[in-house]
Amino acid sequence: MSDERKKLLQSIFIPSLFVIFLWLIKAAELIFTLDLGFLGIFPLRPEGLPGIVLSPLIHGDVKHLAANTIPLLVLGTCIFYFYREIAGRILLLMYIIPGIWVWFGGREAYHIGASGLIYAMAAFLFFSGLIRKEGKLMALSLLVVFLYGSLVWGIFPNFLPEKNISWEGHLMGMIAGLVLAVYYRRLGPQRKKYEWELEDDDDEKKDDDDSNDQDDDPPGYEIRYTYKE
Repeated sequence: MSDERKKLLQSIFIPSLFVIFLWLIKAAELIFTLDLGFLGIFPLRPEGLPGIVLSPLIHGDVKHLAANTIPLLVLGTCIFYFYREIAGRILLLMYIIPGIWVWFGGREAYHIGASGLIYAMAAFLFFSGLIRKEGKLMALSLLVVFLYGSLVWGIFPNFLPEKNISWEGHLMGMIAGLVLAVYYRRLGPQRKKYEWELEDDDDEKKDDDDSNDQDDDPPGYEIRYTYKE
């Protein structure tokens, strides 16, 4: 097995487990005729706090979960494949942060579903590629736009008024992805610097060192300071 194929299989493993877990939850709801919507986020109420962790696991119906399944697999795999060093920590933050923000600023209703996580992953992949200016990551940014560019309409409350959509979760997820892309811009994969760029950096560093040397006190002189009250 080639290294690239092995890396791909490792990258898809955790997203696949997560999606399988979501379908098991939905199957349990259907088999036992349960409605787990009360486990969602209810803003500004103590009973809504567990939803920060539980809401991404709960979906309104099979259609809702089916719509989220492929994006979770594709975007999750991309993060583990291209951002392996930081994938665990950023996905944990993407999972939690949008829910916290929805609890503080969402409408008075139960907010459920993994859409906030999907928006966070899509935004991170898009903005991180632009910020890092690395060829493969920028190409990935364009691919995200091609596949999921229409997600942007989900952050506007009046664009699909007839559908019961938590646009707050979408918006908070997108903002979280942007914030994490900026915060972790120096960790993970970086753009390769060419020799001429490294030479420019060395010249700038040398100039700074020369400037600092000029500011040093000349040898052989003792400087005494007198402080007046």
